[in-house]
Amino acid sequence: MAGIDWLSHMLTLVFVVNILLALTVVFLEKRNVAATWSWLMVLLFIPILGFVLYVMLGQNLSRRKLYKWNKRMLERVQSITAEQRQQLMDGTFPYQDPMVSDYRYLIYLNVATNDALLTQDNEVTIFTDGVEKFNDLIGKIEAAKHHIHMQYYIVKNDSLGKRIMEVLTRKAAEGVVVRFLYDDIGSRTLKDSFFREFVKAGGQKAAFFPSRIPFLNYRVNYRNHRKLVVIDGELGYLGGFNIGNEYLGLNPKLGYWRDTHLRLSGTVVRALQSRFILDWNLASMTAIELEKERHLHYFPTLSESAAGSTRVPMQIVASGPNESWPHFVYTFLKLIHLAERRILLQTPYFIPEESMLNALRIAALSGIDVRIMIPEKADHLFVHWASLYYVGELLRAGVKCYLYDFGFLHAKTIIVDGQVASVGTANLDIRSLRLNFETNALIFHEETAKKLENTFWADMEGCMELTLEEYEKRSLRVRFLESISKLVSPIL
Repeated sequence: MAGIDWLSHMLTLVFVVNILLALTVVFLEKRNVAATWSWLMVLLFIPILGFVLYVMLGQNLSRRKLYKWNKRMLERVQSITAEQRQQLMDGTFPYQDPMVSDYRYLIYLNVATNDALLTQDNEVTIFTDGVEKFNDLIGKIEAAKHHIHMQYYIVKNDSLGKRIMEVLTRKAAEGVVVRFLYDDIGSRTLKDSFFREFVKAGGQKAAFFPSRIPFLNYRVNYRNHRKLVVIDGELGYLGGFNIGNEYLGLNPKLGYWRDTHLRLSGTVVRALQSRFILDWNLASMTAIELEKERHLHYFPTLSESAAGSTRVPMQIVASGPNESWPHFVYTFLKLIHLAERRILLQTPYFIPEESMLNALRIAALSGIDVRIMIPEKADHLFVHWASLYYVGELLRAGVKCYLYDFGFLHAKTIIVDGQVASVGTANLDIRSLRLNFETNALIFHEETAKKLENTFWADMEGCMELTLEEYEKRSLRVRFLESISKLVSPIL
């Protein structure tokens, strides 16, 4: 009888805890409706495991102020953004390219909510191949004189990872300040031995949101998905490639790795530098204190030649679960609504919010040419099945969908009307839109947008089109998997 009483008390306790968690999810947490229902289902159908999952995955960072600027820097940023915001509003902003003024409300949105200044003196180089990108990056690292700031979500202890660590170790031994930041979950296979010689040479490393208890990370759901590099405050890299052999196309299962990455120069690099410093100071015990170090080393005054001759107008938009506004949701929605002719979208994971799904439907039903490209191969099965479900929703509205089959498509690119583009780390799924720390470049430059468009057309040669007729023929098994994946997609 005592055993039965103990079991009864335990079941009652689990029931009460579930009710309290459900009330927390519904009334206190700032979640969208889809995520709320998903967590309620998890708590209802798997009460004990659901509780553990909620503790590890369900905490909300939106009310927490994670990042801190020193007072002088904060006042300077606020002053510059206030000035640009006023110029955009009253029509006095000095656009170097008249076309950019067509997107002034999108620009204003990100200046006002994200402190994402529009800079116009930049130069952009596009990489779509991992070998080319990493050869270029390593060459620039070799030429670094003062500092190298490197941040990646996934870092592998394989031949590419070792090659990069060797050159970073050599630069640190030469006296260059080298800081290496990685995500603790994305790079969970890394061990301290990977960094041993690097740290001995004077290099600094830090893990973002590391586990405070071995084998248990209660912030596992919030990942720093950024992949950026800043060299000497003058050169930056941003895009989809992580560090590992598979990003060179050496994974036999996935094959050729098709991604998009940017090399940037000009004033836009200051925004990448600021983002790295904020992330580094949050993750590292050795903060970058700009008041004590030479400020110009990190934010140098660029000469006319260093700023580049192409002069590409750009904004760097950053988002994370701690933010008051879902910046990429609003940015992508505004981009879609501004389209007049064509929307080209590439993403490895397509799990959009309902607002974005409706925006794409409306665009297609309005006669705009909307094309979405996702990988035919799956590296995450549940996400892949959920992506196919949402693609099916758009096929009925006339959106064209292409399944990339030449290898694995990992690019995160949106191009609108051949004039403006978004390239960066954010996928078009709820994880990137709401949960991850992400960074994208908004490019307001017709020549660069056309290059990205041409890449999309070239990628279509390695695709098969998924028509509505083909989609309707899928098996009952696939339909079932899509439906299950769709239900849990808000928390994947």
